[in-house]
Amino acid sequence: MSNNDLTKLKTLLGYWVEHNQEHSQEFREWAARVTGLGDIGEDLRQASEEMDKASQFLSRAQEKLEEREA
Repeated sequence: MSNNDLTKLKTLLGYWVEHNQEHSQEFREWAARVTGLGDIGEDLRQASEEMDKASQFLSRAQEKLEEREA
């Protein structure tokens, strides 16, 4: 992998984590709004939790990449 690819990956990981956090928050907000629609709110809450898990993996990858560069 080239240095250019590593730089791009580092940038993308940061972007993906931030982007996922925004989506997760939006899912939680919508989950609170859809009361009375059965399991839809629960599905949105679950999606938020899964998005948070994905962000944890991405953050971990970002940390490992930074450690590798040190």
